[in-house]
Amino acid sequence: MGDESGILAGASEAFARILALIDKVRDLDAPVLIVGESGTGKELIAREIHNRGGRAGRPFVAVNCSAIPEPLLESELFGHVRGAFTGAMRDKPGLIEEAGSGTFFLDEVGDLSPALQAKLLRVLQERELRRVGETRTRPVQARFLSATNRDLEREIGRGAFREDLYYRLKIIVVEVPPLRERQADLLYLLDRFAARYAAAMGRPKVGFAPRTVEFLFQYAWPGNVRELQNEVQRAVILCGEDGIVRPEHLSPKLAPRLEGVAAAPAGTYAEAKSEFVRRFLRQALERCDFNKARTAESIGLSRQGLFKLIKRHGLGPAGSVSGGKAS
Repeated sequence: MGDESGILAGASEAFARILALIDKVRDLDAPVLIVGESGTGKELIAREIHNRGGRAGRPFVAVNCSAIPEPLLESELFGHVRGAFTGAMRDKPGLIEEAGSGTFFLDEVGDLSPALQAKLLRVLQERELRRVGETRTRPVQARFLSATNRDLEREIGRGAFREDLYYRLKIIVVEVPPLRERQADLLYLLDRFAARYAAAMGRPKVGFAPRTVEFLFQYAWPGNVRELQNEVQRAVILCGEDGIVRPEHLSPKLAPRLEGVAAAPAGTYAEAKSEFVRRFLRQALERCDFNKARTAESIGLSRQGLFKLIKRHGLGPAGSVSGGKAS
């Protein structure tokens, strides 16, 4: 998610671990590799590393390797000198140089060609680069962050990615789990996105019918947070004057079989959330035989966080569930 409409936010234990790792690496000069499926917010994490660290006041330069045609990418990254190729009418610094002593973020690094992988490896090893068509080297001061949605070890195995570059990039790895494994974040993000788009449209706060929330939780979100963000924006636009998002306001892929489904009762977002979370927790506890440690781990919460939700939603005292195991 490379624009300002994205929100780096969450309530799960997995998300808390990511934030803790960001705080550990923010002031280091070592490269960081951010791995995760498309749409999980890898660029937002890179920006957060930059913004929380000592380089925050310096440039943050991002480039997506898959978005620039291969013949142009070398010049974009490393720059060129006048006459280096047809159309090179003047000297031009590359994006790595433009990052200065700030941060250079290389998104979808797994899409680099073998030739550019070799040039990038030299930059990381020697901390210097040559513009296309130039003989002298220039020092590189930027910190390198990179991201990929590919399994780079598999790419190495089939000869598509350099092993030596991989180990240069992955001094520190931030793994971003997909949204389907961060269910504790879904309601949190749903609330944040709905509030943002409602405010942008000058509308009162938008709510979600309980049946709508169920559809949202049943969906696997292959596009992750980016897909959720787009879906909420669409629903806020389509919902009626009462500000309640119903199943018919969702994309067909989320609610594909609405025939015969009773109309969802109106209600506030808070009511829908409370009803769903209560049922969600009860089912999770039953699956884990009311073992709270296993339940918390299975749904991405800390044990303490699970206790608070159990108490808040009337499923029993924080230390026990009626008829369940205390451990």
